[in-house]
Amino acid sequence: MAPPEKKARRCGASLVLLDETGFRLQPVRRRTWALRGQTPVQRAWDRHDRLSVIGAITVSPQRRRLGLAFRVHHENICAPHVTQFLTQLRYQLRRPILVVLDRLPAHRSAARRLAAMGRHDIALEWLPAYAPDLNPVEAHWSYTKYSDLANYLPADATQLRRAVYQSLRRQSTQQHLLHSFFETAKLNL
Repeated sequence: MAPPEKKARRCGASLVLLDETGFRLQPVRRRTWALRGQTPVQRAWDRHDRLSVIGAITVSPQRRRLGLAFRVHHENICAPHVTQFLTQLRYQLRRPILVVLDRLPAHRSAARRLAAMGRHDIALEWLPAYAPDLNPVEAHWSYTKYSDLANYLPADATQLRRAVYQSLRRQSTQQHLLHSFFETAKLNL
């Protein structure tokens, strides 16, 4: 992570770590408690609706302040979604960005699109192959699914979207939590 971080600081750019995930209507089952002799029962049926979320942890160049940006989609994330997300994030941050991402085909296609658009204010760095644990956004998704939304059983996709949105908005204000995702990925800021 040191070379992209140094490159971002040298260029006065914000470092952006990007990844996607999906949330299903099926609950993520975790441990729970119940009164002795009363087994907890979670009634769910085979539902396949899902949401896709693209998210990024941003690191400011000078103050080392962390931020969280995300977009929720009802369809799978593809190259136009990634391109639009990065373009909007660039305008939101008001400075060039250096994006660190994995080699998902949608990411590679988005890189070609950005190059064709002549977006020199959005630079890309690739994570090594088969190394998702180096991306702190993976720890962020894990926290969201296995802590905030564990055992959560939404009635429909709208309720799931609301819960995901609330969880992510709450996390975006907690600097100590965002720093812990870097510690989980064993990265220093």
